[in-house]
Amino acid sequence: MVATSVTNSIRRLRFDADEMTQKTLAEKVGVTRQTIVAIEKAKYAPSLELAFLIAQVFEKPLEEVFHFNRDTD
Repeated sequence: MVATSVTNSIRRLRFDADEMTQKTLAEKVGVTRQTIVAIEKAKYAPSLELAFLIAQVFEKPLEEVFHFNRDTD
């Protein structure tokens, strides 16, 4: 079976961006703070469009913000 997961560096990037709040990031990308919380905790994988918007806020390529992990067992 192949297990997949999407992790991210959003928490660190927010800290590096003058400690940007989850609320501020949410407002910049047009979602709720709760959505950002769920994404940061890897409880929710964002749409491709939202992933690009988040990366754009931090001026980083998508692969520096989100990480796709695939385990093959």
